[in-house]
Amino acid sequence: MGSLIEIEGVSKAYGGLRALDQATFGVEEGSIAGLIGPNGSGKTTLFNVVTGYERPDAGEVRLRGEPIHLLRPDEVFARGVGRTFQLTRIFGRLSVLENMLVATQRHEGWLRSVVRRAGSQAERDRARDLLEFVGIAQLETHPAASLSYGQRRLLELAYVLVADPQVILLDEPAGGVNPSLLNHLADRIRELNDAGKTFLIVEHDMGFVMDLCARITVLDQGRVLITGSPVEVRNDPAVLDAYLGGADDEEDAA
Repeated sequence: MGSLIEIEGVSKAYGGLRALDQATFGVEEGSIAGLIGPNGSGKTTLFNVVTGYERPDAGEVRLRGEPIHLLRPDEVFARGVGRTFQLTRIFGRLSVLENMLVATQRHEGWLRSVVRRAGSQAERDRARDLLEFVGIAQLETHPAASLSYGQRRLLELAYVLVADPQVILLDEPAGGVNPSLLNHLADRIRELNDAGKTFLIVEHDMGFVMDLCARITVLDQGRVLITGSPVEVRNDPAVLDAYLGGADDEEDAA
């Protein structure tokens, strides 16, 4: 299979800070790919560029060979790119099921979606199926604000799956999640991948990334150090140097 997403020569600066510097790599269709690097290496900025929240100063992002780097976030989403965020974005005052029904109506706009959140029976059935898939169907009547952090991560994944995206970008899915829920999340990712979904995962938990991902790209100061297998990445001297000698800069854009 070829690359589903191609990131070619992408640069992005904020004033004098270069967050991305000629970043180039691809994500193969049907794969689970990882994106790692020290704090401030440009990971979140790259996600923002891929999903339309930021425009690159130079370079291109292509989906199936078609440029998407100048599209709005809703247009990128409509092309089949779903994304979670480092900080979960859910409606805390709505129930778990109501959050899912908002997701089924995203194309109508947020305000109208909330007003019409009762949804059709077909929408409710699909929402419940996805909550069952991620393992939190028993919480459908609970306010989303009452969920644990790990349960919110699972809700956000279910929320993204409503649109049936081709590729799913996960931003720090393991952060703050207990080991039991983390194993459950990894199993769901593998199951979705077996069904044909492509993943790109930003993560600091090296065990999670190394176990899940066939290919891993390492960023440092906005540049790609290496794209390779977990073994190649783990043993690369430049990667070891980046992590052991990396600065404690604040994470970009998140």
